[in-house]
Amino acid sequence: MSNFVVTFARGFGSGGKLIASKLAEELGVHCYENRILTLASQLNGLDRDIFEEVNEKLRSSKGGFASMMKGLPRAKKYIARNEKFVSDDKLFEYQKQIILNLADTESCVIVGKCADYILQGRDNVVSVYIEAPRDYCIKRTMENMGVTEEVAEATIKQTDKFRADYYEYYTHGNYWTNPINYDMTLNSERVGIENCVAIIKNYLKLKGLID
Repeated sequence: MSNFVVTFARGFGSGGKLIASKLAEELGVHCYENRILTLASQLNGLDRDIFEEVNEKLRSSKGGFASMMKGLPRAKKYIARNEKFVSDDKLFEYQKQIILNLADTESCVIVGKCADYILQGRDNVVSVYIEAPRDYCIKRTMENMGVTEEVAEATIKQTDKFRADYYEYYTHGNYWTNPINYDMTLNSERVGIENCVAIIKNYLKLKGLID
């Protein structure tokens, strides 16, 4: 069976990252999020010609960019974006090349990074959006970050604004919460974390992407 990719977009505090991690664990594949940005940031410091040379070599190798990310740490805490979005086209292009290479070389789960847009039209890609009511997201953020309700609410608002602006800019005007972008949108409070994982796995089976 050919490789598959599941992309995740998620509201802050909705549990989307947890669902993605659990899904990847149950499927026995890697879950990529911050490591893509970390590697892209490192490549961003290379001369363009050197990067193209590295890119060509990695595309022809078995491990691809995944082999370069094995030693990079995974984020264990919430990653909040409290700053305003500022575009960096060169950095995004490196992220895009990494995501394309991952999709070509292995089955995996990718969180954020406009992966649904970058990989749109591929039959082996399933795109998921996870959201939940604000009260639920605030409660989870307070518990996971150890902050007050006011800080949690402000963090959710600012991070979701950053993600929306990021997505709109790099998709040339599309909007992040548009259900048309995704195969499915799940309310993690109503459905539950474990049930979200089960539903996505069942959909992958229906698509013939897993046994």
